Amino acid sequence: MKYEVVLFDADDTLFDYSLAEAHALKSVFIEHQIELQPSHVELYRSVNQQLWNDFEKGTVTLDFLRHERFRRMFAEVQVELDAIHFSERYVHYLGEGSFLIEGSDVLIHQMRGSGHRIAIITNGIKQTQHSRIGRSSLANSFEHIIVSEDTGYSKPHTGIFDYAFDKLQITDKSKVLIVGDSLTSDIQGGINYGIDTCWYNPKRKRNETLIKPTYEIQRLDELLQYI
Repeated sequence: MKYEVVLFDADDTLFDYSLAEAHALKSVFIEHQIELQPSHVELYRSVNQQLWNDFEKGTVTLDFLRHERFRRMFAEVQVELDAIHFSERYVHYLGEGSFLIEGSDVLIHQMRGSGHRIAIITNGIKQTQHSRIGRSSLANSFEHIIVSEDTGYSKPHTGIFDYAFDKLQITDKSKVLIVGDSLTSDIQGGINYGIDTCWYNPKRKRNETLIKPTYEIQRLDELLQYI
């Protein structure tokens, strides 16, 4: 095999984050007896994405992000709610959202059968990621689940990769591939660390950056030809 170890991003690579997010927003709004409007979802996603971009750059902490996104949202729509409590309930419901990307379970089981070592390397909240993965059919498929909250670093920082390589006892970077949907997080992170990268791009987005992945796939099963 060309790669002995394959590091997978979780959200929007193996797991459908949009479905999990929709479930969590609907559930927490119902709990607070507020009708969820499309404008609420659009606003939340805009605020949330900006804060995650800031988190990747290291300008905000994860604790700040998880509450601040709701503070900003409530301020914009002029709703008086406890953002901290609301955030904690949202995270609880997000942890229930274990929806797999089509083909991810087949791919992972095939790779395990062929002897590949597989791990998750993801930015996110530890509680949420472990809950979502643990509820899925992939629960026992990964050698390690490495979450940025555990490491003190987020992709694309090399620190999270140092942590992963130490956990997995990897010494040869040429035998490692990272697979993910984010150019700025997964692919840039792999490039920064000197490992090969595979951009999962199911929507065939144009790459308008200077970030150049080693491979690009539109379907997860296409990965098999490269590993």
